Amino acid sequence: MSFSGKTIILGVTGSIAAYKAADITSQLTQGGAQVFAVMTAEAARIIGPITLQTLSRNPVGVDLWKEGEGWQPGHIELADKADLLLVAPATANILACFAHGLAPDLLTSIYLATPAPVMIAPAMNGKMLMHPATQTNIETLRARGHHFIEPQENGMLACGYEGAGKLAPVDDIVARVDTFFG
Repeated sequence: MSFSGKTIILGVTGSIAAYKAADITSQLTQGGAQVFAVMTAEAARIIGPITLQTLSRNPVGVDLWKEGEGWQPGHIELADKADLLLVAPATANILACFAHGLAPDLLTSIYLATPAPVMIAPAMNGKMLMHPATQTNIETLRARGHHFIEPQENGMLACGYEGAGKLAPVDDIVARVDTFFG
């Protein structure tokens, strides 16, 4: 796998699977990508930004209102230089924001500003995933040409249920990115 010369924005949202973003970041970086993690506030409660900053060797954005304070790149500048916006894990909330053009935070603002292709790996409770509102939002995003990495159909979820909604394996996510750039 070679991602040399590619800039990937890794959006990380508030699913318990956010901890897997560390492995995704590491693998993409080891493959030669410049990875810029952008976390929602909820994701930053699950995994610390310093982890992704260390693994990516790049600043991590969390707060839209702290742009310009130190090392955070501006969201428009970051959106412009991306070759791919990969959101893994993607919650029902972020899918709804993307589908309806809402931009309450840094990640959603970058989403609206980037001309880069978008790849989304959902992870959530199976009931939330199958809810008609979530399914409609997914269909809307697919119609925009966004690429989806399907969650696992069966697995033990953090909520204690077993079923659909578990984040796709990290190796599968990285392989899809490799295929995309292939």
